[in-house]
Amino acid sequence: MKILIVGPAWVGDMVMAQTLFKVLRQQYPDCVIDVLAPDWSRPLLERMPEVRQALAMPLGHGQFQWSVRRELGRKLKAENYDQSMALPNSWKSALVPFFAKIPVRTGWRGEMRYGLLNDVRALDKEKYPLMIERFAALVFEKNEEMPGQLPYPALEVDSTNVSAALNKFSLNQDKPILALCPGAEFGEAKRWPSEHYAAVAEQKLKEGWQVWLFGSSKDRPVTDEIVAAVPEDLRSGCANLAGDTTLADAIDLLSCATAAVTNDSGLMHITAALGRPLVVVYGSSSPQFTPPLSEQVKILSLKLSCSPCFKRECPLVHLNCLKQLQPDLALSALVSLVTLEEKVQVS
Repeated sequence: MKILIVGPAWVGDMVMAQTLFKVLRQQYPDCVIDVLAPDWSRPLLERMPEVRQALAMPLGHGQFQWSVRRELGRKLKAENYDQSMALPNSWKSALVPFFAKIPVRTGWRGEMRYGLLNDVRALDKEKYPLMIERFAALVFEKNEEMPGQLPYPALEVDSTNVSAALNKFSLNQDKPILALCPGAEFGEAKRWPSEHYAAVAEQKLKEGWQVWLFGSSKDRPVTDEIVAAVPEDLRSGCANLAGDTTLADAIDLLSCATAAVTNDSGLMHITAALGRPLVVVYGSSSPQFTPPLSEQVKILSLKLSCSPCFKRECPLVHLNCLKQLQPDLALSALVSLVTLEEKVQVS
């Protein structure tokens, strides 16, 4: 059985899509899974053993270009896929499988995709509150019950690239490593203040740890602020990697972390899928739909009356949901997580 998945456009969503791939392999052990997705996602998909190949979608987010989608679909027709699953709910995401004449084209109803999809599902959000449940439900018949416990994403690590990345950025594993991921693509209302991250970094540096900061080039101003706020005599223990690593490097270096502190972000989902002890700070968003999927997670949220608001910027301007969440809470959570992991390793 050959299956084409039209993948999501966000890092975190792509990580969570691995649950779908795992469920497909459970149901159809010999199936072939190809994923059509933005080319940036290739390093993620290459670390998912369930996926045969990543197929680059040549169009960016929001681009339509009917002729390009039609030509791609016609090329993929030669693959003779048995089924497709469109994970985005957009109308345009269902075009390529339609042009590829895949006989069974599955997806949620979304933007009225009748005709493009011929196995259209009506989503019951109460029945499937989690994104991974909505992905995995597409594997089963419309009224069929899913397994009680879905598999979590679990990214494999490229050990050769780990060594290469350590060498490339002059890093070592001689001391415990705290990974900080202070960015959030969605907006400011998801970002824990840089001074709080700096306070956590300072304390762990005083305890003999090293601190690695991750993010995209957009996050570099924030990571620069954090490093600048650390006392000068401790800054040599900080490696500011934001904007310098490829996604592949970031994945493999995050696998080295003793523990991590992140916002609700794509790097949060990657860190969880690597099984690293993880503290996640929530402000404007909620873990009810897309939580970090790991047993080694502490979620921090003040649960103020104004949150979650799901806004990019604080409607009340004060950002109390994040500013009032003090660094001591994250430090305590780190201690409990690392202590727990040490006990597990000993046992």
